[in-house]
Amino acid sequence: MGATTKADLDPKAEEGRLKTLVSDILDEARRQGADACEVGVSLDAGLSVGVRMGDVETVEFNRDQGFGITVYRGKKKGSASTSDSSRDAIRETVKAAYDIAGYASEDPDAGLAEAELMAQDLPDLDLYHPWGIEANDAIELALKCEDAGREFDGKIANSDGANVSTHQGCRVYGNSHGFIGSYVSTRHSLSCVLIGQQGDDMQRDYWYTVARDAVDMESAALVGKKAAQRTVDRLGSQKVSTGQLPVLFAAEVASGLVSHFLSAISGGSLYRQASFLLDHLNKPVFPDWVRIHEQPHLQKALGSASFDNDGLATQAKDFITDGVLVNYLLGTYSARKLGMTSTANAGGVNNLFFDSNAGDQKALLQQMGTGLLVTELMGQGVNTVTGDYSRGAAGFWVENGVIQYPVSEVTIAGNLKDIFMNIVAAGNDYDTRSNVQVGSVLVEGMMLAGE
Repeated sequence: MGATTKADLDPKAEEGRLKTLVSDILDEARRQGADACEVGVSLDAGLSVGVRMGDVETVEFNRDQGFGITVYRGKKKGSASTSDSSRDAIRETVKAAYDIAGYASEDPDAGLAEAELMAQDLPDLDLYHPWGIEANDAIELALKCEDAGREFDGKIANSDGANVSTHQGCRVYGNSHGFIGSYVSTRHSLSCVLIGQQGDDMQRDYWYTVARDAVDMESAALVGKKAAQRTVDRLGSQKVSTGQLPVLFAAEVASGLVSHFLSAISGGSLYRQASFLLDHLNKPVFPDWVRIHEQPHLQKALGSASFDNDGLATQAKDFITDGVLVNYLLGTYSARKLGMTSTANAGGVNNLFFDSNAGDQKALLQQMGTGLLVTELMGQGVNTVTGDYSRGAAGFWVENGVIQYPVSEVTIAGNLKDIFMNIVAAGNDYDTRSNVQVGSVLVEGMMLAGE
C-alpha cells in the first residue's frame, strides 16, 4: 500500500466512525427481525521489517478491518463476518447471520449477558502510543540490533535475523442492550535470533522486547547482545542422567506453567469436563503462600482492558488466595453452562500476576543447590484433562547454586497437580513482556529423563 500506509490510519479518528457503524449494524439486525445482536470490530495497521545477515529481507505494511456479527433468534445463534463496511455488505452479512441462526439448534445458555451487567465506566488505560517510525528507520534499527549480536562473540556464526514491528489499532464491541465500548492501542516489538557454533555443536537462541510505548522497549543493541549471550551460553551442551531432581523454570518459560493452570480453570474446559481441576473450587491447588491475581486496569500494560468480550466491566480479582482456588475463569456462556456467574473474563485474563516469595533467579539457584535450570521447553506433551506433563527441555545443570554447563535433549515430567503443589519459590525477576507475569519458579522435584 506504499510508504504512506502507516500514516493513513489514525485509530482515534476511526474510533467514532467504527462506533457509528456498530450502532448501524445493531439497527440493521433489529430491522431484519433479530431478537438480539452483538458486533465486534477490529481495525489494525502496522509496519514490519526483517533483516538477515546485514540485508533487508522483508518490508511489510498491513491494514486490516473486520466485523464479526452474531445474531440471536430466541435461543438460536448465528454468526457471520465481513471486511467490507459498505451498507450492502453489512446488510448481507447480517442476513447471513440471521439465516444461520434459523438453522441452528436451540441452546438454553445462548444470548447476551444481562443488560444490568454491562460496563458503565470505561477508564482510559493509556494504551495508545504511536511510534511514528518510518520504514528506513525501522530497517536501520533492525540492522543495529543484528550487528550488535553478530559482533558480540566470534562463536556467533549465523543469524536468523532481526525484526522490528509497530502496530496500532482500534477495537469496538457493541450489543443490542445499548452497550458500545471501544479502545485504541499500540504494540511495538524488536527481536533477534542468532546461531552459534563451537566445533560440530550448533545452537540457536533469541531475545525480544515488546511494549505499548516504544520508549519502554530495550535498546536495539541490548536485544542483540542478549540474543548473542543466550546463544553462546548454550554451546557445548551435555546430557544428564535420569533421576528425580529439583527444576527451576526461568521466568520466560514459567509463564507456560501458569497458562496450563488458566486453561484448566477456564469455563470451556470445565463445562466440557475436560480439566484436571474439575470440582476444585475452594480447594488447595498451590502451597498456602501462593497468590495469583489479575489487574486489568494497569496503565500502559500489555494485557489491560476495561471490558471483556461480552461487554462486562473487568475488575481486579484473585484466582488463587493462600493456595486455594477462589475463582474460575468464566465468560457469560460458560458461566451459564456451569450455573455460575461470569467473572468478566470472556476473552481471557488481563495482566495476571503470580506473586513472588523469593529473590531473583540467582537467589533461587542458590536455594535449589543442585538441579536443572530450564530456559526452553519443546513439544506439546501437556494433557489438561489428566494433568499429565511431559516436555522436552533445554537449559543448564546447576551444582551448589552455580551453573556448570548447558544441557539439551532431556525430558521433564510429572503431573500438574503435583507440580503446582511442589512449587517452593517464585522469584521477583518478572518477565514483564507477557500478559502472564511470573518470575522464575522453583519446583521441588520432577522426573528428569536424560541418559
